[in-house]
Amino acid sequence: MEKICVIGGSRYFGKLLVQRLQAAGHQVTVINRGSTPPPAGVEHLVADRNDETALIAALGSRTFDVVVDQVCYTPVQAAIAARAFSDRTRRYIMTSTIEVYDPATAALPTLPPGTPVPEEVVDPSAWLVAMDLPWHDAAYQEAHYAEGKRQAEAVFAQHPGFAFAAVRSAHVLGGGAAEFTGRLAHYVEHVTQGTQITVHAQALPTVFIHYEELADLLLWAATLSDVTGPINACSDGPLDVYGLGAVIAAQAGRKAVYRSVAAGEPASPFSFDRHYAMSNARAKDLGFSFSHITAWLPGAVAEALDASAAATT
Repeated sequence: MEKICVIGGSRYFGKLLVQRLQAAGHQVTVINRGSTPPPAGVEHLVADRNDETALIAALGSRTFDVVVDQVCYTPVQAAIAARAFSDRTRRYIMTSTIEVYDPATAALPTLPPGTPVPEEVVDPSAWLVAMDLPWHDAAYQEAHYAEGKRQAEAVFAQHPGFAFAAVRSAHVLGGGAAEFTGRLAHYVEHVTQGTQITVHAQALPTVFIHYEELADLLLWAATLSDVTGPINACSDGPLDVYGLGAVIAAQAGRKAVYRSVAAGEPASPFSFDRHYAMSNARAKDLGFSFSHITAWLPGAVAEALDASAAATT
């Protein structure tokens, strides 16, 4: 049994992670702002992670074997957490994102076209941190989501107080109504209603992961592995937006209708005119086994179709 602290963990794969940690026999503490209580038997600390004084007060004298941070988006948040947990944990795991590899958001090393992107393309131990940017501004934070994640990783990676791992998640699907982003629902709505889906004419493939598989990987990283540094999390099998639409259309018994966007015009989520689909080779080499997207995507689409139907009745 280990003592595990989860920051966030109130919805989607974070909620599932808490449940699986508890089921595995670990002593789990959840920190959030109090809007959603954790399962019975899980310790609940109410604090705003942006308030360093309140966070430290809520922690009291507690120490943990591992901290899993589900809701860190900026270097400022990372710095607060690094100070708060520096003498309280031996390992710190941050849920990060595929978006750190988006070449539209940073000057990154160029790879041969179509090459799955490995972790070393973005090295948090050497990434520049700029604390003086307006990270407290919600609009700025949203517009600089990828850079916020890169710099948050960098703060932890460059902090000497604990071992650090960043789980860089692919686009997460599954769970029906629990899938709060609405991105899969966007496609389901357009396909079932026969309306146009805006896409790039030459849309490039990306990678996905089922929310249960991501919870499993986080559980593995926290309790079954001593992995440090960045690690990519994606199912096998890249897929482009047309392939995703085809799966939905087949299950809905409808036809997907597309419209190609003009240059500079925004497209639907998961339509990309640039390649940054990740490689999952490192996690495999370390012992984690990924499913193939074809094993779970039809089920995720069925859940989304059911959720859409329930919402309209």
